[in-house]
Amino acid sequence: MKNRCFWVSDDPLYIEYHDKEWGKPVYDDETLFEFLLLESFQAGLSWITILKKREHFRKAFDNFDYRKIATYDEKKFNELIVNEGIIRNRLKIKAAIVNAQLFMEIQKEFGSFSTFIWSFVSGTPIVNKFETREEVPATTEISDAISKALKKRGFKFVGSTIIYAFMQATGMVNDHTTNCFCYPN
Repeated sequence: MKNRCFWVSDDPLYIEYHDKEWGKPVYDDETLFEFLLLESFQAGLSWITILKKREHFRKAFDNFDYRKIATYDEKKFNELIVNEGIIRNRLKIKAAIVNAQLFMEIQKEFGSFSTFIWSFVSGTPIVNKFETREEVPATTEISDAISKALKKRGFKFVGSTIIYAFMQATGMVNDHTTNCFCYPN
């Protein structure tokens, strides 16, 4: 049996996510936006809740196409607010739309969102050496800085804890514990 990080339950969805996605560096804007959207909806909820609804989110939000999401109107918003497959939170849905618009502004300014976001870690993943749950932080100075930079630009639901989870998910930080088979040797 493989050793995995402490947070992985025996749910096959969690196992697959941990083994194939979490902590692997993501540099393409489409996937970065997907995680930004999902992490913002996760605020106050468990990640497994989001994973179980991920395909519903994919369908409801046009395959996470930020170009389309940026143009959502009141009719589309009203469709989303009654969609039982997603988290039906007005503020989070509005945030997804605003964040998509601002995401594209960053692309214009930096050439890509990836260039902007990865600049906070000099383009290279931070590999931590945590052995226990207690060592893994909820926030760091870097997640604080990213959160502050995004909020200054008008992004919503991008607090430091959400951003640190985003950094973990997209491999900006590798927080696989040292006993996990995914920990880089």
